[in-house]
Formats: sequence, structure tokens, C-alpha cells
Amino acid sequence: MQDSLRVLVAEDESLIRRDLVETLTELGHEVVCDVGNGQAAVDAARSLGSNGLDVVLMDISMPVRDGISAADQIISEGIAPVVMLTAYAQTDLMNKAAAAGVFGYLIKPLRQSDLLPALLMAQNRWAQFQGLSEEIVALKARKRVSDVTEQAKVLLIEQGLSEEQAFSLLRKAAMNGRITLAEAATQVISSVTERN
Repeated sequence: MQDSLRVLVAEDESLIRRDLVETLTELGHEVVCDVGNGQAAVDAARSLGSNGLDVVLMDISMPVRDGISAADQIISEGIAPVVMLTAYAQTDLMNKAAAAGVFGYLIKPLRQSDLLPALLMAQNRWAQFQGLSEEIVALKARKRVSDVTEQAKVLLIEQGLSEEQAFSLLRKAAMNGRITLAEAATQVISSVTERN
């Protein structure tokens, strides 16, 4: 048996919401919160945070705030994946949901056999998405280090050093100051800029 998921259920029809809560509980999952509108879903997701929530199951058509805009907010804040639930299989709604970044789309009436695979797939895809996001952040940080180091090298070359001498000077400054190469490069850039 798979691990229990912590699920937030957002559905404005109370009978359907209660049925979803019962079904998820029967499947061995924990419904950490159930709400009746999109804004309440966003508020609850923020309150629970990514450590208290694994997936959101949300209706598209709800009062106060629709499910698609709520899903967009929850996903963009990196809280949890969202699986949309709707009575409509319209292409424009599916496209809007896809543009919001939802991780699944289920059509009512919902079959219990469809629910678990959709939630597990959303959770697994979310983990991949989070991993890729972290990788992108790390790549951007390495690019910034490379850019500042290159800028410092160019300034030192303009001062008459060879490329090898410029890099050696940066590396030595980093080691002597017990700082990173990027910090040494930033200091060199500041120093050269102030002199000019």
C-alpha cells in the first residue's frame, strides 16, 4: 500500500465534498482540510504550507474565487500540486487549467478508481517539478558566479594582466580572504571601478 497523502478538498457542493472526504479517508488518505470556495482553498493551502499538504483536489466552478485562479495561486507559490475536478470536459476549461499549471483533471461523476491514480501522479509529478525548479535556481546561481568572475577577469586584463594571471589573482584573493571566488571577483570589480 502507498503512503497516505495529506489532501485539501475544495468543492462548493457540500454533498460532493463530503463524499470526496469519505472516499479519500476510505482509501487511507488524510483530508487535512475541506473548504467550499476557491479563496478558502488558497488561504488553507497557505496556512498548511508545503510541509502540511501533499495535494489539492479542487472543483473548477466555485464561489468567491474560481478553482483555476485558486490553483494558479497555490501552484505559483510552490505549495502543492492541484488536481482539478469538474463536471465539464470543455477544451477551453482544460486549456485554462493547463495554463494554470494543474497536475490533473478529473470529470464528475468521479469514479473512485480514477481518484487515486490522479492524486499519486500529481504528487510524483510535483516532486519532479520541485526538483527541476531547484536545479534551475542552482544553475542561475552558477551563471551569476561565472558572469561576475568573467567581468572581474576582463577588468584585470584591461589593467594589463593575461587571462591566466587575472584568474590566478582572483583565486589567490579568494583563498587569502577565505571567501568565494565570486566574492573576490566582486571586490575586484568594486576596487577597479572606484579607481576609475
